[in-house]
Amino acid sequence: MDLTTQILQANILIIDDEPVNVKLLQKTLARKGYTNIQGTSDPREVEALCDKTEFDAFLLDIRMPHIDGYGIMDMLSKRFSDDYMPVLVLTAQTDRETRLKALECGAKDFLTKPFDQLEALTRIYNLLEVRLMHKQVKQQNIQLEETVKQRTEELYNTRREVINRLGLAAEYRDNETGNHIIRMSQFSQKLALAHGLSEEHAETILNAAPMHDIGKIGIPDRVLLKPGKLDQDEWKIMQSHVTIGAEILSEHQSDLMETASLIALHHHEKWDGTGYPANLKGEEISIEGRICAIADVFDALLSERPYKKPWTVEKTMALIESEAGKHFDPALVPLVKKILPELLAIRDKYADKF
Repeated sequence: MDLTTQILQANILIIDDEPVNVKLLQKTLARKGYTNIQGTSDPREVEALCDKTEFDAFLLDIRMPHIDGYGIMDMLSKRFSDDYMPVLVLTAQTDRETRLKALECGAKDFLTKPFDQLEALTRIYNLLEVRLMHKQVKQQNIQLEETVKQRTEELYNTRREVINRLGLAAEYRDNETGNHIIRMSQFSQKLALAHGLSEEHAETILNAAPMHDIGKIGIPDRVLLKPGKLDQDEWKIMQSHVTIGAEILSEHQSDLMETASLIALHHHEKWDGTGYPANLKGEEISIEGRICAIADVFDALLSERPYKKPWTVEKTMALIESEAGKHFDPALVPLVKKILPELLAIRDKYADKF
């Protein structure tokens, strides 16, 4: 549809307390080809009319009973607060003060009565042209924002999937199952929410937690896959997986990667300072690291492995509670018990199949 056709089909509202003036303008516009013209001689009806129709132009008188033209423009300015307010003032008042006040109130053009019909039609056409072009640009901006939003979401989902896949690769190297990182990350999200973190923060933890052991890809097989107990030197090599993981995930300015790096570095630190790599103590350990430490151990104890049977829930909870203030943040431990049914539902949903 070309612009002229759109203009002739635009919604126009005439507001004048003299019915004869309303009818004159309606006839003038209709002869020119305009098809959607409404009029009222009672300004109190304007708000209800605007509720029913999105008008593209208001042809407005100033001096009217009940609500004058300035009052109408004040009402319209709230509806068009972030939009182009298409008001053409038509008034018999010719003084400069009236013109200036009308323009200050938001009128885009001004005509005095009696007016030349050709001039009035030209000004109305110009007003509608600007209004419709403004609407077109606004709609294009909305579509652009939606496209950007979709692309951003696609990139976010792709990045999240890459993180999950890399996390899986690290787990498989260590004879763990892929479901471990699903359970552990969901446990972490639930615990984060129970601790009072925002939904956004908890979701970031959910998406970052799968990378907690990514550093294991840098551990030699002779150490990582050794069936027996590690000696002192081998244990030092094994412990380095946290710093390797943090380094792999560092130097990227996004909340997701920064959180993943923190979790990789801190998930083996202990509340009492006996963990590694830096013997951090208490709240020196990031909340993300503290949450993932419990989630990781909780899942490891409950899970069956080729080399061990799963612990019972009772035995697992007994150990978790006994480690409050030692391995684990004492404020987080009671929360595990509080949300235990949710955690067990996740365990059952993503159970390993050997």
